[in-house]
Order: sequence, then structure tokens, then C-alpha cells
Amino acid sequence: MIHTGDVTVDGAGVEADLSYSAHLMDELGTRWRAVPGNHDVGDARHAHQPVNAERLTMWRRHFGPDRWIEDVAEGALRWRLVGLDALLIGSGEPEEAAQARWLEQVMAEAGERRIAWFLHRPLFLEDPGEGDTGYWSLKPQPRGALMALVRWHRVALVASGHLHKAWDFTFESTRYIWSPASSFLVGAAQPEMPGEKRLGAVVYELDNAALTARIAEVPGLTQHWLDDVIEEVYPRPANVSG
Repeated sequence: MIHTGDVTVDGAGVEADLSYSAHLMDELGTRWRAVPGNHDVGDARHAHQPVNAERLTMWRRHFGPDRWIEDVAEGALRWRLVGLDALLIGSGEPEEAAQARWLEQVMAEAGERRIAWFLHRPLFLEDPGEGDTGYWSLKPQPRGALMALVRWHRVALVASGHLHKAWDFTFESTRYIWSPASSFLVGAAQPEMPGEKRLGAVVYELDNAALTARIAEVPGLTQHWLDDVIEEVYPRPANVSG
């Protein structure tokens, strides 16, 4: 199982949230990987919770690496799954450059394997040539470098979370899938964008001939709306008033 981030509500501010959520993942009883979300490690150049070495160290203490590869090799099946830390992208942190070098290397070493990326924030919302969408997708400048890698290495899948919406589409032969959340939906706080507001998960089946994926219901989930708990999920810093 791969969690595409925001495993916690405020792991970026409270390490106990990271510990608690990692324990819940272990209780699922299956092997899992995760990439961090902005609630877990902060965000690039954020005024109050910037992603930095301290927050990355806390993440790694409880969840392991924030970037990783998983090579799937069963019989003729050959895939390389790549987990990326999307919050570093555009941060200017030393780890951003280290991740960029690492990504180029693991892509070059993939050989004949088909490649799938997993990251928290999507590369784009509707078109890779679009402008700055703010909080919702990667900034245009770092997006361009990543799209060049996607095209050069013919990445088969880019899977992301973050938006609390489900969408499955293909652009230039690469399949992009936004996984829905299992926590809550976003109402008026979210601008118009593609996708369906629903809870659930994505089930992938990989073979060398085709990628099969479906957005699935998860029994037992309760539909909550972020708008009703936004002050709890995004608390104001203590020194901000008004």
C-alpha cells in the first residue's frame, strides 16, 4: 500500500501526530510506503511551517525515507515505483537539489522497467503549460523540469493526492490519477478544478502490457467536510490575531 501524503493532521507541528499515525499504518497489517504531505513536513517556503531539515528528520524517524524506489520484479513483470517528496520542490532547501540529482539517477538506472511516480501534490491541474495554481499544484518552473523527465523516460503513471478529489486522465501517453482522500472533502475553500468529490482509494494492477486502475469505495468511511473543521485542521499561529 502507498499513502500519497497528509497521513497526519499536523505532523509538521506536533511530532506525536507522526508517531500516532505511523502506528495506525502499522496496524493495517500490510506492507506500506508513504510520501509526505504538507500537513506532515510543512510546505515549500511556508511562512509558519516551512519544510526544513528538522521536519524531514521527524518524518524519517517515524515513516522512513521521504523519497524511495520500489522495484517490482515477478516473472516477466518489471516496474520501478518512485516515491517523491513534493514539498521539497521549489523550497530552495539543500535536500531539494539532492532529490533532483537522485531522481535523475534512479530514472536513468530504471532500464527497461516501466515507471510510476507517487507524490503528494499533482504536477498540474489541467495542463502542464498552465500558470501558477497556488496551493494546489507544483509551481510552473520546477514543473517544467519534472515534465521533461516524464516525457524523456515515458513515465507510465503519475499518482498524487492532496486535492481531496478523484480524477483519472491521460496526457501525452502518461496516466495521471488523483487519489481521493479517506478523511474529508473540501467545499467552498477549493476553487473550481477537474475531478470528483468523493472518498476512497485507488486500486492498481500492474503488468507489462497494461496499467489497470480503479477508484474504489472504502467501506466504513464517513463523509466529513473540511469547511466544518478548518480552524482545527489549519490552526492560526499563536502570534496572529484578528
